[in-house]
Amino acid sequence: MAGKDKITTGGCLCGAVRYEVRGPLRGVVNCHCTMCQKLHGAFGAHSKARKVNITITNEDGLAWFQTSQVARRGFCRECGSSLFWEPFDFDATGIIAGSLDGPTGLKTIGHIFVGEKSDFYEINDAFPKFDASSDGELVNDYK
Repeated sequence: MAGKDKITTGGCLCGAVRYEVRGPLRGVVNCHCTMCQKLHGAFGAHSKARKVNITITNEDGLAWFQTSQVARRGFCRECGSSLFWEPFDFDATGIIAGSLDGPTGLKTIGHIFVGEKSDFYEINDAFPKFDASSDGELVNDYK
C-alpha cells in the first residue's frame, strides 16, 4: 500500500500500547531539545502524522504527561517506552520513530533544537539544522 492507503503500526516494548497510522508519515526529525535529552538519553528521533490518522488499538498502558503549556507526551506506564509528542494547538502528533514497526522506509530529514544539543556528541551529517523549531520548513512538517 502506498500514500493515503498505507497503514503503519507501532507500539511500546511490552505491547501494552499499540497504534496504527493511516496514510503518510513525515520523515524523521532528530530533536535535540533538553526534554528529549532527558527522555531519550541524547536526542529524540520523531516522525509525525495527522492526529485524525492515528488510532490507538491497545491503550492498556498508555499514559500522558503534560511537559509544557504547548504539548504532552505519551508513554507506556508499564515498560516506560516513549511513544508520542502531542502539541495541543496543531493537528499533527509526533511519533517516536523507534516505536514504529519496521521496516518503516523513513529517512532522516533534519535536526531541530540544535542550540540545546548536549556536548557529548556531534552532528556530522548534511541535513538541515535549526537552532530551535523548524517552524514547518521541513517536508511534510504538519502543524
